[in-house]
Amino acid sequence: MTDATASNAAPDAPRKGSLLDQDDRTRRRNAAEARFKAYGIAAVGVGLVFLIALVSAIIFNGVGAFQQTFVDVEVYLDPEKLDKQGNRDPADLRKVSTFGYKPLIREALFAKVQELGIETEIESANEVEALLSASAPAQVRDFVIANPDRLGDTVAFKMLASSRVDGYLKNRVTRDSIARDKNIDAVHLDLTDALRDAGVVEKTFNLSFITGSDASESRAEQAGLGVSMLGSFFMMLVVLGLSLPIGVAASIYLEEFAPQNRFTDLIEVNISNLAAVPSIVFGILGLAVFIQFMHLPQSAPLVGGLVLTLMTLPTIIISTRASLKSVPPSIRDAALGVGASKMQAVFHHVLPLAMPGILTGTIIGLAQALGETAPLLLIGMVGYIATNYPDGLASGFLDPNSAMPAQIYEWAKRADPAYYERAWGGIIILLVFLLTMNIVAIILRRRFERRW
Repeated sequence: MTDATASNAAPDAPRKGSLLDQDDRTRRRNAAEARFKAYGIAAVGVGLVFLIALVSAIIFNGVGAFQQTFVDVEVYLDPEKLDKQGNRDPADLRKVSTFGYKPLIREALFAKVQELGIETEIESANEVEALLSASAPAQVRDFVIANPDRLGDTVAFKMLASSRVDGYLKNRVTRDSIARDKNIDAVHLDLTDALRDAGVVEKTFNLSFITGSDASESRAEQAGLGVSMLGSFFMMLVVLGLSLPIGVAASIYLEEFAPQNRFTDLIEVNISNLAAVPSIVFGILGLAVFIQFMHLPQSAPLVGGLVLTLMTLPTIIISTRASLKSVPPSIRDAALGVGASKMQAVFHHVLPLAMPGILTGTIIGLAQALGETAPLLLIGMVGYIATNYPDGLASGFLDPNSAMPAQIYEWAKRADPAYYERAWGGIIILLVFLLTMNIVAIILRRRFERRW
């Protein structure tokens, strides 16, 4: 007699009802699953709301930086005031400072107001100077030095308006906000409206914001991000040229060749710890080692690139090791089985299959380095350092310069609201660069991805 026949246990009671009807336990399980899905959808929705709010705030506050107000002024280049020697020698013309050009510009703009028949309470040419940027005299002076043959002519210039006038046309400055402003008053705003209706004052696309350099506190309307963008470019060249080969080589050795012992375990632990170290610590390290000990030039993109390389290496090493580890061991065994050496198996078979992950990790590390500010501030890469583009490749690496995130930080803490607007505009450009780098990472990953 078997156990089955010997068992006196009663059979289970038959299920009542149809199998298509849900019992209480199934209903509770399905309800819990529905709630979990609802929580996930709500979390995604909240994240999208915050993302939309962030992007909207950035665009709303920064789009004005890509537009600038200009004033069309026809200036008579009086040779009696600008070239007293009468020889039109550029060396003699340079002796005339920007103060010598201010009266000519003021008189030209005031004459334009009178020519248009605009009714205004402004009675002298000195009072219209508040409408123009402090960079206007330098603009005319540079033109005269470059074109001495134009002395005695009336030349049309498109000059930058002052930051207050520009803010007024962008609704950043109101009549109430200038009640205690010593630089401009309501009379100037009335004149601005009249000149805008006459076509003398207009708001156009501000290309100099993308191609220009930083400016002083008194010339916020002239500040641009171009030179700091070039500084970031030279820094990224240093980071890419050092972190990619060093990081990949270290990863290949640790993952494929290094023996498993306490020394390699110590190295792995330290690499993981370095990935979590605050970026400002790398700035202190760069200040102590590269500037104070090695005496490299302060504020140079070369030093900034070295500091960011130290910060990026752990990220690249960790991502590269993960990519190498994801390659199936059968690939290595098959290569070794047909007579390949260990190095041939790694470089001919494993590394090409891990290349998508390596490139993705490298680009993400570069994007992280591009947005860092704290280590750059410690080595002196702040705003208003470089007002001119570098002369060549060597000067691009060694001459003092700034970087996009450091420039944005400097603009955000300045008093003039025009700099605050430019800080938001700089964020837009920085996000475009970061978005482009991430898109490139996705394209490269899909381009080199292989199935096994």
